[in-house]
Formats: sequence, structure tokens, C-alpha cells
Amino acid sequence: MTLNSIRHSLLLLVLAFLTLEVQASSRINSLRIWPAPDHTRLVFDLSGPVEHRVFSLENPNRLVIDISDVRLNTQLDSSDLTNTPISRVRSAVRNKTDLRVVLDLSQDVQPRSFLLRPNEQYGHRLVVDLVLPEKQKAPKQQAPKTIKQQRQIVIAIDPGHGGEDPGAIGPSGTREKHVVWGISKELASIIEKDPAFKPVMTRTGDYYIGLRKRVEVARNARADLFVSVHADAYRLPQPQGSSVYVLSQRGASSESARWLADSENRADLIGGVEGVLTLGDKDETLAGVLVDLSMTATLSESLKVGSRVLKNLGRVNHLHKRDVEQAGFLVLKSPDMPSMLIEAGFISNPQEEKRLKDLAYQRKLAQQIANAIKDYFIENPPPNTTLSANRSHSSTAYTIRRGDTLSEIARRKGVDIGELRKINGLNNDVIRVGQRLRIPST
Repeated sequence: MTLNSIRHSLLLLVLAFLTLEVQASSRINSLRIWPAPDHTRLVFDLSGPVEHRVFSLENPNRLVIDISDVRLNTQLDSSDLTNTPISRVRSAVRNKTDLRVVLDLSQDVQPRSFLLRPNEQYGHRLVVDLVLPEKQKAPKQQAPKTIKQQRQIVIAIDPGHGGEDPGAIGPSGTREKHVVWGISKELASIIEKDPAFKPVMTRTGDYYIGLRKRVEVARNARADLFVSVHADAYRLPQPQGSSVYVLSQRGASSESARWLADSENRADLIGGVEGVLTLGDKDETLAGVLVDLSMTATLSESLKVGSRVLKNLGRVNHLHKRDVEQAGFLVLKSPDMPSMLIEAGFISNPQEEKRLKDLAYQRKLAQQIANAIKDYFIENPPPNTTLSANRSHSSTAYTIRRGDTLSEIARRKGVDIGELRKINGLNNDVIRVGQRLRIPST
């Protein structure tokens, strides 16, 4: 073989390699899997946009994901498949430049897929959701119409972000989704101990649900209050302190409130969801009137309970703003229940980040939030609830002072200590200064 022929062969090889590089223009750099109660989400991190198609096969159940012009830069078969309907992940190159990914499934799923463009958190992504079929619901038993049962007050607790969306990230790497999950769990635990209340979590694990879906969960539970828990962030490390926000229909109460609302409302772009809440069965004009009338009353109550929460947070942490702020938070736009968004503190402040990830501090914040919520509903009990029945029997509230004991309070108020424990959801006689007790009628 002559020198020229060798050079020619090498040139052809280089051109062939370059052609392959051009054809396979995108790469799959990683696969992340997020299991949720009603679906499992697969997120393929890409170096650029791709074309894809998804289809199902039966006997056995499989889902095929064909991705065009892509190279695999990671191991798909090493993914954690715990709590998912996926039993195995396989992949193979097709037509030299395309990739076929096959998911072996343990049950039927309804697939849906979409592409997401880059944002401040991630690059290009291919998202594939495996939606589980709805479970057959048992028929509801009709309660006797002559008996009007008292109900618990339902508090919807919404841990912000989750899963694909980590939220803000502190200087030492603390993720907002972990901080607010800890506070929300403590808040739910405290509320659950009071028999007059029932907590409902919008998400029950580390996965993302859309902003509108969070509201939908609360509305389906017929919540009396919606509480969304977050941890603030700013481009500078100096800002600190807790804040409480409610919805504004007339613009933000400050520039920082507007900026924060815009930031939180972009969460769906990171988490990757679609959907709109509508009053589809109503005339457009009538729907607007109904929403305006309902929202006016709801905003008034949101401000009342939000002010109580803000005051209580000031007992634990510095307040970033002394008054409840208002802005157009999408997650607060429910006309049928009071709603507020709590910014527990600035995760971007190094000292506050350290406190926010401390479990004891999370518990203190949760306790003050719970106390404020209970105080509000003691004074404003919804109809046909345990609290409204107690109020009709002259139930009162008492704030514990230094030196008080539960037995001494029971003696002074002339009530049975066992009844005092029961109405306040206490398992023992341990009380704290500043804690509010409901005093049953004598």
C-alpha cells in the first residue's frame, strides 16, 4: 500500500467519524427517576434537543422510548427502580445513531412524554411520566341524614418544590426542598396531635407536583386552610428573616414580593408540568364575578391568619418584613380557601442556612406556625366542626405563663385535667410558656 493510499484511507476514516459525530448531535448524560404515589417520572438529561417517540408493548408489558440522533454517556441499567413499576431498563443502538430504551414493566401504565428547554437549574431534558391507573374507589356509605356529624378542621400543608425541582440552594449546598420538607413534616405531626384538626400533605415524598395540582389536592381534601412552606433566597448573602405572603390581585405590595412570586411561579418550568384550573362550566362573565366575590372574603381571612403566623414566627426568628406581604403567587390563587405562603428564612444567608437545616430549629418554627393556626381557628371555627361545637359551649383560650402547670390551670379554671388534656391533644402534662390552651366549658 502506497503512502498516498494510506493517507486517503485515514482521511476517509476521519470523515466517517466526523459524520457520525454530526449525526449523533446530542448526548444522554444521566437518567433520574422520581417515584410518586400516582406516577413515576423519568428524566433524561440531554446535551441538546432530540426527537423521540414512545409506545407500549404487551405480553409482557414494556414501554419503548426511541430517541433519534443521540449517544449514551451513562449507564441506564444501574438506576434505582425501588417503588416504581419498572423491573428493568434496557437500551440498544439502532441505525448507528438512534437509541432504543426499553422499560420492562410490572404493571400497566399510561405513558406521557415531553421535552423541556434549558433553565437556570438544568439543560435540555426529556421527561417520560408513567401514570398509574386510578385505583377502584369503594362506594361511599351514606351517613344518616338526620345526624349532622362534627368534622375536623383540615389544614393542607404544601412543602414547596421537591424531586426534579430542588428550589433554592444555600452556600453550603443545602437544598430548599429538604428544609421545607422537614418543617412541613413537623407541622403535620404537631397538628395531628390535636383531635380537632387534620393535616393533609400535598406531597408525601421527594417528587415534584405542579403548582395547580397542589391546590387541587387541598381542594379535594376540602381544606379549611392552605399553607405553602418555602425558604427564601436572594443573590446577596445579607438578607435574612421570615416572611408571610398572601395573594394580591392588584399587584405586589413590594418589589421583593413581586420578584419572589415570579421566582416561585417558575417552579413548573423546572419541575415540568402543564394544566390550567378553570370554571369551564360557567359563563365567562359569571365565572369572573363568582371568583371575585369569593376571593374578597378569602383574602380577608388569609390576611388574618397570616398575621398571626407572622407574629408567632417573630418569637423564633428575625422578621424580614413586619407585615404580611401580597403578590401574585400562582399556588395561592384558590377562591374557596384561605391560603398563605411562608418563607421560613433566607437559605442564601450562611447563618440562617445553618439554622434552617437544624431539626430542632425546624421543630420550633413548626410549633409557632401550628400555635398561630390553632389560635385563629379557635376564634374563627368553621361551621359543623369540633371547635365550633366547643365554642357554642363557651370554650375559651388561655396563654401559658411562666410558672404555670397543667394541674394548676385545671384547678383555677375548674375543669377536669383529663378533659383539658383531651381537648388540647396532650399526651402528658408538659406545657410551654406562650402555648395556647383551649379551656373546656365547666
